[in-house]
Amino acid sequence: MIDIKALDNDEPLFGGLSFANYYKNALMARGESADLVDTAKALNQKRRTLVHEIETLKAQQNKVGAEIAQKKKSKEDASQLLAEMQEVSAKGKALSTDLDTLELELHDFMLRLPNVLHADVPAGKGEGENKEVKRVGEPKSMAFSPKEHWEIGERLDILDFERGTKVAGARFTFLKGAAARMEMALIQFMLDTHIEENGYEMIIPPFAVNSQSLTGTGQFPKFKDDVFHLEGTDYHMIPTAEVPVTNLYAGEILAEKDLPQQLVAYSPCFRSEAGSYGKDTKGLIRQHQFNKVELVMFSHPDKSYEMHEKMLSDAEKILNKLELPYRVVTLCSGDIGFGAAKTYDIEVWLPGQNQYREISSCSNCEDFQARRANMRFRPEGPKAKPLFLHTLNGSGLAVGRTLIAILENYQLADGRVEVPQVLQQYMGHTKVLGPK
Repeated sequence: MIDIKALDNDEPLFGGLSFANYYKNALMARGESADLVDTAKALNQKRRTLVHEIETLKAQQNKVGAEIAQKKKSKEDASQLLAEMQEVSAKGKALSTDLDTLELELHDFMLRLPNVLHADVPAGKGEGENKEVKRVGEPKSMAFSPKEHWEIGERLDILDFERGTKVAGARFTFLKGAAARMEMALIQFMLDTHIEENGYEMIIPPFAVNSQSLTGTGQFPKFKDDVFHLEGTDYHMIPTAEVPVTNLYAGEILAEKDLPQQLVAYSPCFRSEAGSYGKDTKGLIRQHQFNKVELVMFSHPDKSYEMHEKMLSDAEKILNKLELPYRVVTLCSGDIGFGAAKTYDIEVWLPGQNQYREISSCSNCEDFQARRANMRFRPEGPKAKPLFLHTLNGSGLAVGRTLIAILENYQLADGRVEVPQVLQQYMGHTKVLGPK
């Protein structure tokens, strides 16, 4: 959430710009209207005016109340003052009702405003203008025309799309045999790496959350249609473990010594994929249900971009160990997520598709989520006031897409698939997946 007080501060804090003007530029870079800032400021000014009017009426009530008491004490007629008191009281109640309505309107409006952008975010209108940072690993030279993962999986009888659709609907799949085993192997391998080598603490979160949690991380209210809701309840299936894990400290104040924290969680994820009609209709790329290992960090504001680089490196390590070629891009202003101040995407090479596809997004949300969920820390020192902490999240990795990358990059001419060396110990030392 954007700080409404900062929007009203006209001091030149950002390269000679006030925060409001800096944020207007960020909104326009995202493809949003700069007028949103003026609307927010107007609503807040209206709120301040109402607060002032209510305080003035309260002062008047106190004054009239004292006069009534004095009249009664001296046994004088106070009927006129009592009538005035009733009038002032009624007006005050009406204004208080107006204020409650306005504050709800302002709060809802502020919840729909995206995060500010870090200065390093490149300008651009869409994913075609994301900035490539580096490429790691060379795609294998194949002496045959590489197949896409769904064809490989169906030939090996380890992916069953038809029956997944039959029992659940489109974008659901059965993983069978070696694919199911490799999926679980990948989850355990990723968790082991992040816990034992990268210094994360594992956490298993709830797979359903309430509306308040989804508001805290930024999915609600703007992206409500992307989430599966359990009818008749305030439970929603999580679209990512980022939601429950980031809300772990909602409404709490941590000690400065408790930062940073690095948490890793495995969870199934559930997404309605609203607005993705016709995209990636084949295969596992875009499913309603998929597994993911998620990285979440809670950081001191001064250290969050250092932690962001570490998170990126930690996610990259998984691909390096699996010997999968990939590239890293910085998302441009027109492609970056609603709640992120800066995002790196890791894109793995898929020879069957002859392109790089996203397998991880690592984002620094700065204090955007912390403000929404009221997560703070108390700096060390006497009389130190609590400050909002910074939150970061990233995929470490999307498991289904990692399975896709292995099937396509490790495929052989005869239709079999080699198992990456680092995974073999998790799969009973199986080296090759072949037909049953």
